Amino acid sequence: MTEGRARSTGPALVRLSDSGLALEDLAQDVRGLDVYDKSGDRIGKVEDLYADTEERKVRFLDVSGGGFMGLGEKRFLIPVEAVGEVREDGGVVVVEQKRRKVAESPLFDADVVPQPPYQDVLYEYYGYLPPLH
Repeated sequence: MTEGRARSTGPALVRLSDSGLALEDLAQDVRGLDVYDKSGDRIGKVEDLYADTEERKVRFLDVSGGGFMGLGEKRFLIPVEAVGEVREDGGVVVVEQKRRKVAESPLFDADVVPQPPYQDVLYEYYGYLPPLH
């Protein structure tokens, strides 16, 4: 984390599929798209999004990857800041992180909405600053 910057208190997040929340920018809704790293390696698929309830912006992608036919599959949270591009023609999200980095990210329980301390851990792990609130 950058020196001199206070730790985030983090936004209140909601799982988009569990809410009636409408995103301010509909282009942010990338649920169902495949996720690749910048080298072209497939990471997984966007299962859901976690959005900031106040600003109505996506903060994290909930990505499933690994396994076979749902067995052994893992879930990963990737900050939206890692998204390099969204290729609408091919339905692909490209992130600026290596597949291995995502695979080794802090454990994520898809049944629990990520709270601010965990959000900070993720931002730090991926090398991004958390949004200011």
